[in-house]
Parts: sequence; structure tokens; C-alpha cells
Amino acid sequence: MNSVHAFTLLAMFAGAVAPSWSRAQESAKPALEHARTEFDFTARAPYEEVFPLFGAYEERKWAKGFDPQFLHPSPAHDQQGMVFTWNEDGTSNTWINTAFDVATGHVQYVYVVNDKMITLIDIHLARSGSKETRVTVAYERTALHSEGNQLVTQHAAADRNKDKEWDEMINGYLRKAAGDKSAK
Repeated sequence: MNSVHAFTLLAMFAGAVAPSWSRAQESAKPALEHARTEFDFTARAPYEEVFPLFGAYEERKWAKGFDPQFLHPSPAHDQQGMVFTWNEDGTSNTWINTAFDVATGHVQYVYVVNDKMITLIDIHLARSGSKETRVTVAYERTALHSEGNQLVTQHAAADRNKDKEWDEMINGYLRKAAGDKSAK
């Protein structure tokens, strides 16, 4: 057998064995947790008033304890591509806004926690009559390695109760803002 034929047979053998060897390696890795939680609620104000409140800069008005430190843009304001850090429970998280589109009602953030978990927050807003805005929020959390599995599980459990929390915080803020406007 000449070396060309031997090389061809070796390449064919490697091609047949490599995929199964790769799958065996993959199955030996611990499974990484992934969780998706979705909820919706109604913000009791017109779309034009509600949409800006889902930018990180404006969210500080209604989200208790939310204090982003903007890296971009400077001076800080809400826009697609904004980058900021936020220290939650003693852990610094780096966030990026990947969508901030008033025309389609789409707001999206991605953030990483301690190189253990990555989170996608996908928000869709839609007019619901002239005085209300329907808000749908989806959290997708994925462990980046097995040490992040517990973090994903814990956060996903908390996400299941965020609908009431978000509803109360944003509608409480909107009621207060409306009262402040009528007092002027």
C-alpha cells in the first residue's frame, strides 16, 4: 500500500471516529443549567411614557436599589449599546444593552455574573389602548460552567415571582409621577 492510500484510509478512519469521540467528550462534561422564565403585566400609562422607563438610566426611577454605573455612553443616557456595571448582593455584574427600539417596543440586556452565569433579559412593550402598555419580560439564564448551575437555579426560582414585583414598582412610580404632575 502506498503512502497516499494509507493516508486516505487514515483520514477516513479519523473522520468516522472523531465525531463519536467528540460526542463522548461532550457527554462526559457536567450538564450546564439553562432556565427561561417569562411573565407579563400591564403598566397603567401610555406607551410613550412607559417605554423610556425600561432604559437602565430611567429605570433607576422605579426599580428599588438599581444603581447602574455607566461606562458608555458618557454622559449617561439610555441608548442601544449602553454598557454599565451594577453591584447586586456584593457581586459586580457587567451589562450591555443589545436593543433599545422605541418603534418596535423592544428592549434587551445581556449581563454576566462572576463568569458563572450569563443572563438575557428580553422585554417587549405594546400599546394597550391609549392609557396602558402591555409589558412582556423573559429571563434566560445559562450557567457558564458547572459552578454556575446553582446560581441559575436560584435566580430562575426568584424570576418566577418578579411579575408582581415589577408590576408594583413601575405602577407605583407611575401613580406617584401622575400625582406629582397633577399637583403642579
